[in-house]
Amino acid sequence: MKSTTKTLALVTAALALFAIAAASSFLLSPKLFANNLSKSVLAQTPDPATAARIARVENGLLPAVVIKGQPPQAMNIADRMAHHKVPGVSVAFFDHGQIVWARGYGFADVAAKTPVTPDTLFQAASISKPVAALAALRLVQDGKLSLDEDVNVKLKTWKVPENAFTTKEKVTLRRLVSHSGGLTVHGFPGYASDEPLPTVVQILNGEKPANTEPIRVDVVPGTLWRYSGGGYVVMQTLLSDVTGKPFPQIMRELVLGPAGMTHSTYEQPLPKNRVAESATPYRADGTPVKGGAHTYPEMAPAGLWTTPSDLGRVAMEVQSEYQGKSTKILSQDMARQMLTKQIGTWGLGFGLDSTDGKLSFGHGGANEGFRCNLHAYADSGQGLAVMTNSDSGGELAEEVFRSVAKEYGWPDYKPVEHTLIKINPATFATYPGTYEIEGVGKLTITLKSASLYVQAEPLGPEPIELLPESPTNFFVLSGDLTFTFQKDAQGAITGLTLHAGPQTFEAKKVF
Repeated sequence: MKSTTKTLALVTAALALFAIAAASSFLLSPKLFANNLSKSVLAQTPDPATAARIARVENGLLPAVVIKGQPPQAMNIADRMAHHKVPGVSVAFFDHGQIVWARGYGFADVAAKTPVTPDTLFQAASISKPVAALAALRLVQDGKLSLDEDVNVKLKTWKVPENAFTTKEKVTLRRLVSHSGGLTVHGFPGYASDEPLPTVVQILNGEKPANTEPIRVDVVPGTLWRYSGGGYVVMQTLLSDVTGKPFPQIMRELVLGPAGMTHSTYEQPLPKNRVAESATPYRADGTPVKGGAHTYPEMAPAGLWTTPSDLGRVAMEVQSEYQGKSTKILSQDMARQMLTKQIGTWGLGFGLDSTDGKLSFGHGGANEGFRCNLHAYADSGQGLAVMTNSDSGGELAEEVFRSVAKEYGWPDYKPVEHTLIKINPATFATYPGTYEIEGVGKLTITLKSASLYVQAEPLGPEPIELLPESPTNFFVLSGDLTFTFQKDAQGAITGLTLHAGPQTFEAKKVF
């Protein structure tokens, strides 16, 4: 499976183009990382067999890309945290209704040298969405909402503005949670500690002090999958209007409590008496996010504070309900609807995939200073949650997932294999130049020491080497990105095609 984190990254052209975290200097040395990691905290003392598996995972992190005939060199988590400039990581592996192991690495706060433990709170960012969707589906199950009714029927404090796009097709709950409601606003930056907080209605209308555009329908509902955090703000409003309760209370009563997510809350900002439990967020250069964690009044799409173990607990509850073994939140029928594709690869809240006939569900998340990912299998009962307190934590999380996938025999998260060939450097003479993807940005291709390099701001300050598979096809080692150069009838380079995972972009040579 192409991880849900990457799938979400690819929904916007800029992130799809540059799905690689970049950073410069960092505050911690590899030695300091290693010293702290040797004292990393386990939720419980594992049996010898489990301890051996944990050790193999910790020392078996795998790259995104491997070269055919060159076995990848396994990497350990201490070195990779230093490489990616990630202060802290928390991991929980679950199987058949049990958290098999959970472990924290590095620092929740660098200055205070507070270690990450399995109980350290992180912002779940967009993983908030499928957890929130569970509450909406529970209200459908209880007859208080309908999946296919116009949400304006039960919205009270605000209505979706009608326009030409909503004449025949309406915004429904099904469309909101499957990102097909036609609504705008992809995501939210949150609010720094010294910024005023808007009301939810101000966010919906894009009125100051809201820092995002109005949430409006600009595509006929039901006709297009387009990731919309804005749609989940509408859902948040709908749930509060129907129940008459604050959103954090709804989530605690309908989902967090029943799932056993005892450490989790949707309260925004995090209550002061719980701040000590939370991780400090950091930028990709190692500096803390100014003022600490941002506040997200957009609770349903971005507001969950939680731990990997609690994410494992809610995923395990969904697995049990899907298999007809539990009804704490949803019936088996509703759980199966949740994990049924609605449009594209999306269910009712979760991203879905199937590899070798094994249905999996998951979601990634990216808030200011936090990156995380959750992935679980519907039938086998296994899954993994990884949370980090850094803007550069996404790629590290992927490496952890690949290590776990190898250790436990998962069909997904396998490195992409490429064949490297030797080419006469003279072939590259006309390749250098500036290439532009309309509406996205520019890339610069240079020739240095007989090799081609690509450079663009989102890739970081240093050029990245392009490795040839053929005279026109190239790949990089840092991610699932490939480049195909285009020639005209005279053999001159006119542009390139960039493949970023499942996405394709055309770049014209402009200089």
